[in-house]
Amino acid sequence: MKFKRSSGVLLHISSLPGQYGVGTFGKEAYQFVDFLVETGQTYWQILPLTPTSYGDSPYQSYSAVASNINFIDFEELEKMGLLVDSDFKDIVFSTNEEFVNFEKLTRLRRPILEKAVKNFLANRDLLSQLEEYLGENPWLYDYADFMAIKESFNQVSLQEWPDKALVMREENALANARILLKDAIQFHRVTQFLCHLQWQKLKTYSNSKHIQIIGDMPIYVAADSVEVWTMPELFKLDPNKVPTCVAGCPADDFSEDGQLWGNPIYNWSYHQATEFSWWVYRIKESFKRYDVLRIDHFKGFSDYWEIQENYKTPNDGMWVSGPGYALFKKVTQELGDLPIIAENLGYIDEKAEKLLEDTGYPGMKVLQFGFFDTSGESLELPHFHDRNQVVYTGTHDNDVISSWFDDLEPEERNFMNRYTHREFYETVPQAMLRTAYGSVADIAITCMQDLLEKDGSCRMNLPNTIGGNWEWRMKLCDLTAHRKAFLRDLTSLYGRYNQELLESK
Repeated sequence: MKFKRSSGVLLHISSLPGQYGVGTFGKEAYQFVDFLVETGQTYWQILPLTPTSYGDSPYQSYSAVASNINFIDFEELEKMGLLVDSDFKDIVFSTNEEFVNFEKLTRLRRPILEKAVKNFLANRDLLSQLEEYLGENPWLYDYADFMAIKESFNQVSLQEWPDKALVMREENALANARILLKDAIQFHRVTQFLCHLQWQKLKTYSNSKHIQIIGDMPIYVAADSVEVWTMPELFKLDPNKVPTCVAGCPADDFSEDGQLWGNPIYNWSYHQATEFSWWVYRIKESFKRYDVLRIDHFKGFSDYWEIQENYKTPNDGMWVSGPGYALFKKVTQELGDLPIIAENLGYIDEKAEKLLEDTGYPGMKVLQFGFFDTSGESLELPHFHDRNQVVYTGTHDNDVISSWFDDLEPEERNFMNRYTHREFYETVPQAMLRTAYGSVADIAITCMQDLLEKDGSCRMNLPNTIGGNWEWRMKLCDLTAHRKAFLRDLTSLYGRYNQELLESK
């Protein structure tokens, strides 16, 4: 599927501003859509909407299809009659509006959501809607069971549950748990439904304004997930549902010892035998939420890094062949041509390049990477770009532009200044944005931190580290008229202005 020349902004829901400790599906999200319209953008790119687990990472989730209930907006619940303002408006969720305190946030939000659920259950019309939603989304039965049981065991991971009968999903044990934990199970059913209602309302608004959502699908799920619990056949596990090998990557720019992600590896022979039905289902579910889908770690479908249990460092793994084009051929047969972006960063060999070519999906180019090679031969530089690509100033895994530039060697800084024709009055982030938007690549995406010229403390994630990641939020005062005008002018100058917006005026 071909993309038109266009542009957008990468900002996760959690990074939206607001007074309740984290970005939500509330009024600030609608204001952000209005900002995208005002500056002529086409896309709002976000990170996975799934619930976070270990390290608060959206790439380590309890479910491949559930939603993060931290994004439920209290004021929207008030409009539904499920809360009153005294339930939440006087609570101090954070003492620093620029960073999320996940531990405090979760602890303070739960009793408020429980009040909303209690009021929801007293409303016959809403209960009827929930029953209809459950009928159309049977995954929610298993997810609610899983989360309620997990909470009853003080949130320990699936493999550490003290009741092995529940780990193995023995019928009698499950039946008893459903009786004992019925209130918690209902809480998770209702809050997932509320997430669905609020997100679909926001997405409908975005689409009505000609803004499309680029969502993100991690290649892997967590070992501590409902999929491992209910569908162990999808993964390489021992009889106790413990992964026999895990995912990661060898040495790269982020770690000399490689990266250990810890996700279970897929049992690809089973997926092939079942004609990739779970993947077709997963991608179909993703397109219920998003207009465009970015698939993370696309390299892992050509071949992936498998780390056995006796490793010393993540480098002690091996490349193993993945499903290749057969998976995406089946997806196309079942679902048609889909607007998919492939995250083809990191170690990309001929096999990975061939898979990208076979699918026809646009790959990614990250402008920051182009300036480490001062010879001008880096394929990340715009003079090597193709139209069927998406160019980024940086991603959630990269440092912000200002801090990245400060860490460059003198010759790299000089090369960047010369290449971008940076004038004395132009900041480094401005020069990088201008260079990205001027690329021939069909889509250009900027991180919000770079548009706002934030410093290194606002980096979203440092790979291979735990703690201090995923916390940054923009402040209400950040998005000035000057910054809006700069982005709007770039978008217009380089022919990326949203054509549907122009035609609607």
